[in-house]
Amino acid sequence: MSDAPVATSTTRIRNAADAAGLIDTLTRLTGRASWIWFLALAGLFLDAYSNAALGAGLSPMVKQLGLSPTEVGLLTAMAPAIAILSNPFGGWLAARIGRVKPLLMTKVVFALGALLTAAGSDFQTVFAGRALVGIAYGIDFAVAMALLAEYTPASLKGRLNFWQGVWYTATTTNLLLTLVFYRFDVGADIWRWSVASSAAFALALFLLQLTFLVESPTWLAAKGRLRESAAALRRLYGFAVQEGPQEGGSEGESARQVGIRDAGVLFRPPYLPRTVLSTVISLTQAMQYFAVGWYLPVISLELFGREFEKATLGSMVFNAVGIVGGCLSAYAGRRLGLRVSSMTGYAVVFAALLVMGATFKELPVALAALLPALFIFFHSAGPGPNGKSIAALSYRSDIRTLGTGVTGMLGSLGSVAGLYLFPQLQAGIGVGASLMVLSVVPLVGLFTCLAIRWDPTRITINLEQEDIALPTGGPRG
Repeated sequence: MSDAPVATSTTRIRNAADAAGLIDTLTRLTGRASWIWFLALAGLFLDAYSNAALGAGLSPMVKQLGLSPTEVGLLTAMAPAIAILSNPFGGWLAARIGRVKPLLMTKVVFALGALLTAAGSDFQTVFAGRALVGIAYGIDFAVAMALLAEYTPASLKGRLNFWQGVWYTATTTNLLLTLVFYRFDVGADIWRWSVASSAAFALALFLLQLTFLVESPTWLAAKGRLRESAAALRRLYGFAVQEGPQEGGSEGESARQVGIRDAGVLFRPPYLPRTVLSTVISLTQAMQYFAVGWYLPVISLELFGREFEKATLGSMVFNAVGIVGGCLSAYAGRRLGLRVSSMTGYAVVFAALLVMGATFKELPVALAALLPALFIFFHSAGPGPNGKSIAALSYRSDIRTLGTGVTGMLGSLGSVAGLYLFPQLQAGIGVGASLMVLSVVPLVGLFTCLAIRWDPTRITINLEQEDIALPTGGPRG
């Protein structure tokens, strides 16, 4: 079950750099390490599934509850709006208590939020349920990306981008189940079935992660818990490893808690350009996706007619393109680098939005459908996954979740802007003109990538050995 090299002697780890360096000796993940890696990734499937659950049945829900355009915007933007706060909170929490405990907690909150939303008979109840989902979504994404980065050897950094393919797979799965519910003639309650199914996924994933997930060996070593770190390395990878004499002072000094006030280090050298790049990519990709991609069921209604089944099938086709692009993003990130693949994606997305907006409902259906497909493919193969992947790969273990939390916060802000502004633009100036206005978003991302040349997939340094100065003093908070 081990993917580690055959060891002739026992390796001793003394710090986080030793633990990370040992993982980096691997060239592939197989056996236990591989399926535990995918189990951690499965949490991002739930994040995407829960977001798609409301979108798939949005039109029936609006009619059943009699929601106004403002209430629709508030509901769809609720989860990412709450995630603006829960992302950095999740990063802080994971820096203090580890990666696995917050991930388990979020699955319970996900399930409660989904059940409350599905049972809602008015705007206020559904709003409260979406708020709980937002808390879980923000914490889970920030922590899961950090854990995946710490599970992954340096030679496989591009593998983190698989989360984008998982995102579209989850969205397509939810759309498929929504069609199944539609066939059972559940009527206007179809959105309730779609949302409630995410609670079932959350509880199943909670049980699997509780049973099999392993705490990050690098985080454990950074906290001075070398014996536990060695045990995690043995369990995950099959290394012959033991704890060694601790470096860098006493265990208490080594294990100093990192707090929210330490996040200021993200905005000082050497981390400032990394933080700017990851946050801008995360912000702009989220805005363009949630303005256009999340509303594909609505756009599909305009393109393919008002029949629910046709529109849902159209959305599934678009998301299938996203699955292909998301899976290829790992290859693109490895061959081109995360920065260059982002630039390429932004350029095509910009052109697609301009043409789509200028020709909306004027082209034949086949050509009109090609434009959203191009948008989804180059978004998912380019900038879609890269902001969060860059953040997860750019920081030391003790501040990594702070970095992914800040990046996730800005990404959630972009999601809110896209989810809330697009319905307002659509109502005011129409779909076509709205798409043309939104074309400025990928331009901002493109120019940022041109200006900042950092790319964690093109470096050979061990991040755990970077010398940074965290503030000293009493307990952080």
